[in-house]
Amino acid sequence: MASLPPINMIVARAKNGVIGKDGDLPWRLPADLKRFKELTMDGAMIMGRKTFESLPKVLPGRRHIVLTRNEKWKRKGAEVAHDFAEAFQLAKEDPVWIIGGAEVFEIFLPYVSRIELTDVLAEPEGDTFMRDPCEMRDFAVTEAKNYPAEDDHPAYRFVTLERVT
Repeated sequence: MASLPPINMIVARAKNGVIGKDGDLPWRLPADLKRFKELTMDGAMIMGRKTFESLPKVLPGRRHIVLTRNEKWKRKGAEVAHDFAEAFQLAKEDPVWIIGGAEVFEIFLPYVSRIELTDVLAEPEGDTFMRDPCEMRDFAVTEAKNYPAEDDHPAYRFVTLERVT
């Protein structure tokens, strides 16, 4: 495989490790959605099939590379890959963003150079979990900004982590 472009991960995670419930986010944070759009625009988003199917629509201005074991699966707007190497071959030179779900995060984590984390300061119920990137010794926090709870939205912080090893 040719050398890989920098690989970024973007994830919203609650304090209790929850990243999803019933195929959706268990919170609504408009600022998180805006940040997601700004960071991933003009990039190649690599995701699992369930994550793709949870999107309200194909997101404009980004490539959707879907990793699935199902050889027959296809959807309009999705480029299909069946393994890691194929996903990166499709991504070519575009900025790469790993956007989920949990299994895809774990598969790609050893190759990620930067994590953009929305640290949701709440403990909602959920059925999909991820370990805390801030506690991974291979990464160091390089930037963090706190935001208070507002209306029915929980407090959160935007955190950038960079690989140190």
